[in-house]
Amino acid sequence: MSLIVQKFGGSSVADAESIKRVAKRIVETRRAGNEVVVAVSAMGDTTDELLDLAHEVTPIPAPRELDMLLTAGERISMALLAMAIRSLGYDARSFTGSQAGMITDAQHGAARIVDVTPGRLREALDQGAIAIVAGFQGFSRESRDITTLGRGGSDTTAVALAAALGADVCEIYTDVDGVFTADPRVVPKARKLDRITSEEMLELAASGAKVLHIRAVEYARRHGVTLHVRSSFSYTEGTIVYDPQASPEGETFMEESVIAGVAADLSEAKITVVGVPDIPGAAAKIFKIVANTNANVDMIVQNVSAATTGRTDISFTLPKADGEKAITALRNAQEGVGFENLQYDDQIGKLAIVGNAMRSASGISAKLFESLYDAGINIEMISTSEIRISVVTRAASINDAVRAVHTAFGLDGEGDAVVHAGTGR
Repeated sequence: MSLIVQKFGGSSVADAESIKRVAKRIVETRRAGNEVVVAVSAMGDTTDELLDLAHEVTPIPAPRELDMLLTAGERISMALLAMAIRSLGYDARSFTGSQAGMITDAQHGAARIVDVTPGRLREALDQGAIAIVAGFQGFSRESRDITTLGRGGSDTTAVALAAALGADVCEIYTDVDGVFTADPRVVPKARKLDRITSEEMLELAASGAKVLHIRAVEYARRHGVTLHVRSSFSYTEGTIVYDPQASPEGETFMEESVIAGVAADLSEAKITVVGVPDIPGAAAKIFKIVANTNANVDMIVQNVSAATTGRTDISFTLPKADGEKAITALRNAQEGVGFENLQYDDQIGKLAIVGNAMRSASGISAKLFESLYDAGINIEMISTSEIRISVVTRAASINDAVRAVHTAFGLDGEGDAVVHAGTGR
């Protein structure tokens, strides 16, 4: 008997018919002789609707009460799903995050998991029941309050439960058939990957790929959890996200292309600090100020110092949501740092290509830049790692850039990819 953890996103449980379809899927897994634990998201756009409602009541909702409100969405879907499974003749029990033993820190809205104590789930499984867990939520022992995990929280819940229970696999069900070489909504001829390494998946998630959240991939990699990304709308075999070091000895999986995938991100902005004194410690002051706002800096570029002025420009990207507070903090410290001006640009897009084989392949950068040049797309910033090259360009041209790069690296498939519903999560 295998233990399988399954996660179903909001588009998979968007309405009563969808919930009944998911219930049948879960029962099929149980009927095959497996123990099953399910993490479920709120139905459809419920979380966004609850957020809108909160902001209609007050412009700045209290974080504690907002978490209490938002967790209602998952509680609705978990209870309905348990009812649907019971109607099919199988025992199912629903659990909130706190009942399932999801212990977090006290940070409302973006809590981190500190421990998982799934005793009640194990008890339910031992009694032959299917355990349904509300994703996205936990409980802080420090504050004794309900917390939420932030974006991607249901993915993270599923992976954390799989690690704590020693599951054989964690299946992440979405509205596409697996991990593709690009977002199939942008690149219709994107190809589904049969397998991808956790390292490549981590880089793609960090670069804007929406099929898996970066926190879930990080957690799975750290705890040795194998992920299987597949669609709840079809029975197509999905994509295995695996750790090569944990694979059976001698077993390797190679995709045809050097590049595993192309990702794009429109959620970042660029700040340029103009006229920074080119002296030791100037950059340290700038990024310490930004760090104190808890903004997450991504790409950084420093220009060559102008010989006539002894000053330079430093540009960096960060989430748009952090842009205003970072700009405010820098303006308040302008005199102390000694820079001349600030420029803010939220109309940028980041494109990244990712592939393990980039470590040993030559000419990747040249092909990337040539493909963008041929498409008439200008590059504003460049950043690299061992298996990733990222560039910043105009937001308006990012989709054209993705399609051009995807074709240039031979990633196009023969037919159009199928998107079953929703947004890809």
